[in-house]
Amino acid sequence: MKIHEYQAKNLFASYGIPVEKYVLCNAVKDVVGAYDSLAMNTVVVKAQVLTGGRGKAGGVKLARSKDEALKYAEAILGMTIKDYPVEKIILSQAVNIRSEYYVSFVIDRNSKSVILMMSAEGGMDIEEVAATTPEKLFKFAIDPFIGLPDYLARKFAFTLFKDIAQVNQLSDILQKLYKLFVDKDASLAEINPLVLTDEGNLSAIDAKMTFDDNALFRQPQIQAIFEPTEEEKTEAYAKEKGFSFVHLDGEIGCMVNGAGLAMATMDMIKLYGGTPANFLDIGGSSNPNKVIDAMNLLLKDPQVKVVLINIFGGITRCDDVAAGLLKAFEQLKTDIPVIVRLTGTNEKEGREMLRGTRFRVAETMSEAVRQAVTAP
Repeated sequence: MKIHEYQAKNLFASYGIPVEKYVLCNAVKDVVGAYDSLAMNTVVVKAQVLTGGRGKAGGVKLARSKDEALKYAEAILGMTIKDYPVEKIILSQAVNIRSEYYVSFVIDRNSKSVILMMSAEGGMDIEEVAATTPEKLFKFAIDPFIGLPDYLARKFAFTLFKDIAQVNQLSDILQKLYKLFVDKDASLAEINPLVLTDEGNLSAIDAKMTFDDNALFRQPQIQAIFEPTEEEKTEAYAKEKGFSFVHLDGEIGCMVNGAGLAMATMDMIKLYGGTPANFLDIGGSSNPNKVIDAMNLLLKDPQVKVVLINIFGGITRCDDVAAGLLKAFEQLKTDIPVIVRLTGTNEKEGREMLRGTRFRVAETMSEAVRQAVTAP
């Protein structure tokens, strides 16, 4: 789950992490009052969307007057950044930036721990820094049984600063950010950039957080601010129906029983020159209603041009699956080609039931994938 910058800053401020003053605006008419409340000539107008690259897309502007703030607000509100419409902005207090830094906590599956990442190359895409100058990105694994006590926070802070005043500030920010990360079941807490002002103060002028969807049941405060994207709504629908679903960008919709088989199916589609539209594991059931729900899920995607149903019948019998498919497609109205591969218990009986129907039947996985890739 992702949240907006202003929502992350609200959480930062509640944990005592220094952020600049800012005001949320949902419409251009809100800008005048917001500008007056900041009580300063220069402000930053920032788009609030659940994606990065706002600055490069023109979604972040420095305004040196009320008229400029209004002009930029009119331009930014309603624009689209990476397919996300901008429906709200914030006006932020402009700060005198001496230097910029990068700080984040993120879950690392390899070390089975939280990783602290820091760099003096703040304000840039951290992926670019990691790829071109990896020596400038410092990584520290946080032992979950130790956490981030004072001595470790200060040790890490000395990586970026020598001045004791900045070391003390950064160590305090690191401890508070780590506590926020753990308390809220976050998977990412990022400050980019963390700036050092001309006055010698550290401030988080940008904030990004994502959270573990599976922990939202114990995070009512976070759940309350959830603004799901269309893709997240689809994945939530799939979860309610008992599916494992991940949307991809291809044209071949996949319906498979078993996560391993689903991954192998996607790999084979790529091998034969196709592109999978999704990962969809429907589990071991021949229930027609489950097939209907899964097909409706696939057909919501306008990019899907063909559906590949790949079923391995172990405990689930292939003839039961075939009967379920026939019953389900009595209710489904679609002209999209549907290729079915059945193998396992009663596979011959299942395939025979589907022959001569609207389904294209395949005996092997490679045959089914070839048909899907070459389907009109």
